[in-house]
Amino acid sequence: MKKGKLKRFAKGLRRWILRSILAFFVLSFLWVLAYRWINPPTTFLQVREWWNCPDGQKFTKQWKDLEEISFYMHLGAVSSEDQNFMDHSGIDFGAIEKARKYNETHEKVRGASTITQQVAKNTFLWPQRSWLRKGMEVYFTGLVELLWDKQRILEVYLNVIEMGPCTFGCEATARKYFKKSAADLTKEQAAMIIAALPSPRKSNPGKPSSYLVRRQQHVIKQMNMLGKNYFKRHGDDSWPMNKVK
Repeated sequence: MKKGKLKRFAKGLRRWILRSILAFFVLSFLWVLAYRWINPPTTFLQVREWWNCPDGQKFTKQWKDLEEISFYMHLGAVSSEDQNFMDHSGIDFGAIEKARKYNETHEKVRGASTITQQVAKNTFLWPQRSWLRKGMEVYFTGLVELLWDKQRILEVYLNVIEMGPCTFGCEATARKYFKKSAADLTKEQAAMIIAALPSPRKSNPGKPSSYLVRRQQHVIKQMNMLGKNYFKRHGDDSWPMNKVK
C-alpha cells in the first residue's frame, strides 16, 4: 500500500473509531434516559433464561409500579442488599473496602455491589462476567444515578432481577410462592423472598430450608434496625408508605 493511501486509510479509521465512540455515548445516554419513564421490556438475562427454561417450568415476569409493591419489599431489599442506598452515588466504596478485608480471611467471597450496580448490569448488560462488563457496569451505574431518582432505581430493581427459576421480579415471585400480589406481601414473606436472592435458582421461599429461614430472620432483624422511616430520614418524604401494615 502506497504511503498516501495508508495515511488516508489511517485517517478514515480514526474518524470511524471516534464516530463509533461518540455514537455509543449518545445512544447509551438516550437508552438510560428513556428507561427513566419507559419500563424495560426485557433484559439479556431474561431472554437467556426464557430460552433455557426447562420443559414443564413456566417463565414468568410481571411489572408492578413501586407503589403497587409492599413497602416491606422496598425496605427488605435495602436492608439486605444495600443499606447505604440513599446515601451513595452508585458505588459504595466503604462497602467495597469492608468486603475486601472480609474476603482476605474468609473462603466464602462477599460482594459489595450496590442496588444501582445490580440494576445497571441486569438491565443494560449481558450476564457473563468479564473485565469489559465490569467496566461497562461502572459506566452504566453512573448514568443510572445521574438520570434516575432513587425510587425509580429501586422500582426497576424489584422488577427485573431474578428471584427464582425462570422467575423475574417480585410480582411474579409473590404469585408463584405465596399466591398473592406483591402489594400484599407481609414482612415475613418479603424477607423470605429477599433472603433467597443470593441463590434464587436453588432456593424455594414457598418451602424454605432451615438455612433460608435463618437468612430470613437476619433480613427481618436488619429491616427492624433500619425502621420503616428509613427513606424519610434520608430526606425523601414522597416514598410510598401506603402499603405498610
